[in-house]
Order: sequence, then C-alpha cells, then structure tokens
Amino acid sequence: MASAGGSWKGLWMVTVAAVALTVLATTRVWNPWPQLWSWITTSGPVAPGTRWQASLGGTPQSVSIAGDAVIVEYRTSVEAYGLTAAVKLWSSDADWAAVAGKGANAVVVTGRLLTKGYQVLDPSTGAIRRSDTAASAVWTYQDAIVDLSCGGGDDCRLTAWDPRSGTQLWSVGTGSIGFVLDAANPDLPDTRRLISGSVDDDVAGPPVLPGLIGLPHDGEVRVIDTATGKLVQTLRPARDQRVAVVGGRVLTVTGTARDGTCYYGVVGGSPSGEKVWQRDGLNLRTADNGSACEQDRDPAGGYNVVLGVDPYGREVLINGYDGRNLWYGDKESTVLAVDDTYAVIRKGQSIRGYSFTKDRNVWRQDDRPDAGAALTPYAAIVASKGRVTALGLTTGAVRADVQTDAKVFTVGPDGMILVAGRDMAYLPFA
Repeated sequence: MASAGGSWKGLWMVTVAAVALTVLATTRVWNPWPQLWSWITTSGPVAPGTRWQASLGGTPQSVSIAGDAVIVEYRTSVEAYGLTAAVKLWSSDADWAAVAGKGANAVVVTGRLLTKGYQVLDPSTGAIRRSDTAASAVWTYQDAIVDLSCGGGDDCRLTAWDPRSGTQLWSVGTGSIGFVLDAANPDLPDTRRLISGSVDDDVAGPPVLPGLIGLPHDGEVRVIDTATGKLVQTLRPARDQRVAVVGGRVLTVTGTARDGTCYYGVVGGSPSGEKVWQRDGLNLRTADNGSACEQDRDPAGGYNVVLGVDPYGREVLINGYDGRNLWYGDKESTVLAVDDTYAVIRKGQSIRGYSFTKDRNVWRQDDRPDAGAALTPYAAIVASKGRVTALGLTTGAVRADVQTDAKVFTVGPDGMILVAGRDMAYLPFA
C-alpha cells in the first residue's frame, strides 16, 4: 500500500507535468496532443444536433451560404469554409463582401472601401472570375450583379451582369449620381426588410432582381426598368412626400400635418408615371407622428409587399403592384416578417404563418410570446432567447427546434448557420 507522502508526491508530479504541457502548448513549442488542446480551448456547443462547429478568427459582419461554401465576412477580410465539414477553403483581404447568384451559380463579390472596383470570386476556391476597376457601388441579387460607375461629371452608368458567367445583361446612362452610393448593397428607395428576433438582417440571402430600381440623387429618384435596362422616369418628390420603388410600381407617400396629427395617402404609379392605384388614410410608417410628418425612412415590407396601418390602428399587407389587400389584421395582430408569398403574424402568445395564395394561416406556434421571426426561401424562422425553430413554409413542419442563444445568420436548402460570439455551427434540417 502506498504511503500518504508517496500519493502527494505522485499528485505533485502529475500537476507539474500538466503545467509543463500547458506552457509548451500555449507557446507552440511542443504540443503532443493538438486535437486535445483544441478541445480544451474551444467553448461549449453552440446548439445540440449541429453537424460541425468552428472557431472563427473574429466577430463576423455577415455569414452566407454560397453553393457548397460558407462565406464569412469580417471588417477587413473574408474567408470561406466547406459546408460539409467546415474545412477552411480560402481567405482574402477585403473591406466588404456579398454573395450573388444562387446554388451552384453563386459567387462572392468583394471590394475595398474608398476604392473603385470589385472582384467576383469563386466561392469554393477564391479564384477571381471577373474584375472591375471603375464601379463605386454594387448590388447583389440571385440573378444579377448590378454596379454603378461614374467617369466624372454627369457620366454615370448602371450595368447588370450575369453572376456566374460575367456576361453583360444591359447598361444604361443615369446622369450624375455623385458619391452617395458606394460599397456593397447601399440603401435604395424600396422597402425595409421586416425581420425581428435573434436573426441577422440578411438571413434570407440575396433577393431576385426587382422589375424597377430607384436611384436617389440630390432630392430626385431615377427609375430604371431592369427588364429593358432603360431609364424610364425621373421624379422629384415634394417636401411632404417620400418615394419607394416596390413591386414594379413607384409609390409616392404623402404625409400632411394637420390638427396635431399626420394624414397620409399613397399613390402607386406605373414606370411611365401613370396612376395605377391610390389609398387614402394608409400610413406606411415612413414618419413618426409628432415629427411634423417628416418622412425619413422607407416603408416596411418585403419584395412586392408593403406593410401599412389603417386609420383605426389595424395593420394591413398590400400588394405594391395593384394596391390589393393581401391580409387585413385586427388590433391585436402584429406582422413580424413578410415576403411576396408569406407573412408571419403574432397574436397574443401565438405566432402564425399566413399564405397569400391560400388566403389563410398554414401553421401555428403557441406559447412564443417573446419570439421574433424571419422568412427565407427555405424555412420560416421563429427565434426567441434560448430557442430557435425552423418551420416548413407551406405546412409548418418542424425542420429544426433547438435550445440555443446563438443568432441565425443564414439559411440554406438543408440547414442553417448559427453564430455565438466567435463560434459558428451548421445545424442541418431534419
């Protein structure tokens, strides 16, 4: 039987050995168990059921799925990981990055701040597919890359390119635009994407190229038809008006201050300027009451749909193309997320998925009083502190439901990327 002194001596030797191994590992002089050390220095699981988890080199600005790659944007760099096993594929210096295209046709667009031009990279290899040296601003879509180049003075052009092949689709002169628009996806007069909860603003990925694009400059909006690549209208809204280009229409919102409140009206016009529809008393929340009705933000919505409030305080979702009501709520209902096909609506402690084509609720989640929501092409996300649920869009079938404090950064066809601090994980759908 060993003595007490011998036991303490053995414990002391084990402790010294452990300290020595720790020092050697931290100084990178010698590490006999790199996998064990990686496990020791890694934080806990981001969520149960993840396929993989990776430690990032910093806090990400954005995370996107591009084909079989996961693109992570930092403040001054961008890197790619394999979607299957989180193997690091490549990295590059860049001040901004955005994904264009969809699926196998996806590409990564990168650039530098205060520097004209950008590069189009292959998401799997980082190889340069196309370079530009003149553009000051770039917008990324599922079916196009649109850039704005200004040679000086009034010589500015808006050009659309096929994301994968790099073929020019069209190019149109826009006149002077100035330096208001720069880098990736600068704000345009359209709709503010409606997203809430622990979900990133760009969780749905790049949208489809809209039928009309509005370019703001010095109080004017120049409207471009993206089907023909032509400048179809230039308008200057009055001081009490705001213009939003939504659903192939030019919406002019008028807010008049009177009797201590704001009186609103909305007119939907065609590309050529003809009035198509009109709604009086419709508040698109472009201004705060009590602020002299000064309209300082775009209407909320998604794609072809805008969110409004009637004079009685009831929310309404409207088709921007023809002004039809797609959904009309009661005073207890609040829209959490919307796109051109579905809406996610809270009423009391329940959250419901509403289909515009079926004109009814298609799923329901109870006991989610504090949850937010987002809509993506592959799933509806319901997220609250400590829990994230992904639901099938048409039926509400549960594709994933986990306890986690992580933020949902992006959703792909077969799963979603969660980020907690500097840890990123891929959660596959059931």
